Amino acid sequence: MSYVIFFVLTILVVFVLFFLMFQKRKNQLLLDKVVQQQQFDAELIKTQQEIQEETLKHVGRELHDNVGQMLVLATMQMNALANGVKQEDKSKVDNSAKALKDALEEVRALSKSLNSDVIFKLGFEATVKNEIDRLNKSGLIRSELLVVGEKVSFENKKDEVILFRMLQEFFSNTLKYAEAEHLNVSLEYGTENLTIMLEDDGQGFDMATITKGSGLINLEKRAELIQAQLELKTKQGEGTTLLLQYPYKTSWL
Repeated sequence: MSYVIFFVLTILVVFVLFFLMFQKRKNQLLLDKVVQQQQFDAELIKTQQEIQEETLKHVGRELHDNVGQMLVLATMQMNALANGVKQEDKSKVDNSAKALKDALEEVRALSKSLNSDVIFKLGFEATVKNEIDRLNKSGLIRSELLVVGEKVSFENKKDEVILFRMLQEFFSNTLKYAEAEHLNVSLEYGTENLTIMLEDDGQGFDMATITKGSGLINLEKRAELIQAQLELKTKQGEGTTLLLQYPYKTSWL
């Protein structure tokens, strides 16, 4: 009888061990699948980001080289024309020349914000300042930039472009939908993180009922790509706030 009990117990132990090994292997396969999917998603996001940056770079160069040159030529011709017009028409020509000059400055500023090579050269903070200046010159909204702490250089320069694109996304949505009068941007350099806060005094929206559009999805995907923490706060009639916590030592290469 004891042999039968021993045999049954042995079978049970073998079965339990086999089952445990099977479950462990199954869990490992599921974990590997999740990791592979995450890696695939990350690679897809990086590829999309690179394609987008190449497209924006091309548009920026076209604006600077072609449209910009055309505006330069038009401005020169308008200034030459101003010397030969009657006095009563001079103010009209001068106003047209000024409009062309302003358009030229806007095209040049816009081309810089689209070209990632310029962002790499200027750096994140200087590029943000240029964008704030461009928004103020447009007259569409009043923008302010506050910088706190000592500037910290990014270990991964590509993160500067991604962060700047996130800010541009917020700026664009504010201008398109918020009906805001003011836009405040703050950059706070901490020991380990850069804290970015964007605030507008627009109409806001209800987070519980709003459907995620491409703008919000882009923000979330880019934040995930650079391991940044993103928090969006908004309420109908009370404006919108975007808080970003970016760790300096990140790499998505």
